[in-house]
Amino acid sequence: MSETILIEIKDQIESMSKIHQIEVLKVLNKNPLIKLNENKSGVYVNLSFLPQASIVELQQSIQYILEQEKSLQNLEQQKDEFKNTFFIEKDNKEETILYSRNA
Repeated sequence: MSETILIEIKDQIESMSKIHQIEVLKVLNKNPLIKLNENKSGVYVNLSFLPQASIVELQQSIQYILEQEKSLQNLEQQKDEFKNTFFIEKDNKEETILYSRNA
């Protein structure tokens, strides 16, 4: 595996939230040949010694996590658009009605 790919994997994992990093560790922990070094600062893995199959599985897991994050962001954006379109306009209509009653 090229050094560039391993650096990219490392950077992607480091940029993830803690919960996603734990999921990555679960993938790595499946293989008893992979050594996980843990101390009070975190868990360390030497990616250069990972078997090819584990690297491929790791890349697939990272890709899945990134796709799920993107999907969640899109859903949140749609939810906010619906909320702004339907509920804020409704609130404005109610204010208009209340205003016209008082006039």
